Amino acid sequence: MWPLDPSQKEVLRFAVSCRILTLTLQALFNVIIPDHHADAFSPPRLAPSGSVDQLVEGLLGGLSRWDAEHFLFIAEHGYLYEHNFAFFPGFPLALLMGTELLRPLQGHLSQRSCLLLSVALLNFLFSVLAALTLHDLGCLVLHCPRQAFYAAMLFCLSPANVFLAAGYSEALFAFLTFSAMGQLERGRSWTSGLLFALATGVRSNGLVSVGFLLHSQCTGFFSSLVVLNPLKQLVKLMASLCLSALTVSLPFALFQYYAYTQFCLPGSAHSIPEPLVQLAVDKGYRITGENEPPWCSWELPLIYSYIQDVYWNVGLLRYYEFRQVPNFLLAAPVTVLVVWATWTYVTTHPRLCLTLGLQRCKDSKTLEKSHPGFLSPKVFVYLVHAAVLLLFGGLCMHVQVLTRFLGSSTPIVYWFPAHLLQNQEPLLRSVDTVPEENAPPGIKAPRNCILKLLYNWKACSPVTRCILGYFLTYWLLGLLLHCNFLPWT
Repeated sequence: MWPLDPSQKEVLRFAVSCRILTLTLQALFNVIIPDHHADAFSPPRLAPSGSVDQLVEGLLGGLSRWDAEHFLFIAEHGYLYEHNFAFFPGFPLALLMGTELLRPLQGHLSQRSCLLLSVALLNFLFSVLAALTLHDLGCLVLHCPRQAFYAAMLFCLSPANVFLAAGYSEALFAFLTFSAMGQLERGRSWTSGLLFALATGVRSNGLVSVGFLLHSQCTGFFSSLVVLNPLKQLVKLMASLCLSALTVSLPFALFQYYAYTQFCLPGSAHSIPEPLVQLAVDKGYRITGENEPPWCSWELPLIYSYIQDVYWNVGLLRYYEFRQVPNFLLAAPVTVLVVWATWTYVTTHPRLCLTLGLQRCKDSKTLEKSHPGFLSPKVFVYLVHAAVLLLFGGLCMHVQVLTRFLGSSTPIVYWFPAHLLQNQEPLLRSVDTVPEENAPPGIKAPRNCILKLLYNWKACSPVTRCILGYFLTYWLLGLLLHCNFLPWT
């Protein structure tokens, strides 16, 4: 991917500009809009705050709302409370490494202020890198540079933008996941498996990504069935499948074991500051050294499933209540987007979908030539991944998180809108970039396709207005609401 070509440089410029604007707007909204007193995790501050700390809190405090408080708490104090184990250690560890780079400032700032700075800087970096890796992945899979470029530019305006900037793990997860997918497309299975494993250490839904490795290995197996000794090939395939599953699931298993050692084995109690102990008493949080929790006696003692069940009430159809209708409406746009993408692809390639994308190489190459872009046969496994995440999220999770859940996990959320823009927006059927020296007098010719559409909003097609309106509206609403503890999680 390095050095950058002109389109990658344009993606980089736009990504950096969007990150700067996001941080600026969240600071503005955090200052002028009073915080809502939400019933959210809010641990006491153990260290006194100086004037510089208050300045950092005023500028970056909007990045520490809702679940971000959990990540900041874990990075500062470790996994003290049972419900902290709902949040995987990859991002808190990255924050700790970020604070080490800020060591010269630690004499002037509290640990929390250093962590807030680390959040801002690291997620700035991770989200920009995620945009670049998504562009690289799109070029590899879509074989259509224009769609890959449009998708990367749309990622910079992601409807989950506030979560890519705030103290959440989405930006790091997107970067690792898109990088792993790109490495797999290049045939580097071991590197891809390692990156997928790292992504699993950041978010639990990284476990689903093992499907990419399994599908790649099955594709290789079926394309080589003509060789002699198919039994040997089958044994090799089964060994590869097992190894892939073990590699990707290892971080999850180690994290569960760590929780077991903290809560289920004797002598695991820690010295906890009194204010944090009092918070546990007041809120009913379980800490190490107390009575053994019930999940310790399970045949398979998984703290993660227990926490999701007891603390967050996550389960099949549990969220299907009348009072949750606003949250379902909040998740409706991304749901429609993925369902529409699935329907479009399945109706275009019914045979490919029935054979699970395991077609012979000649058939695959023929399809690629006749259907470049989003309808390429290579997109099949990515579409299945997106559909599985949507199905699980819609049935079992708090549906309002679907936007960030899908926006940081699957490129389909950006590839399909890019496909629609290319095929249904007349303004983009002309030359994408007009050299400035050839532009009409007095008119600035934008090199950025997104800016071109925004400059010519009234001339855009209804589909373009819906796509850009959705992306920009959710970006702005997310900053307005999330940064002030209003419901946008």
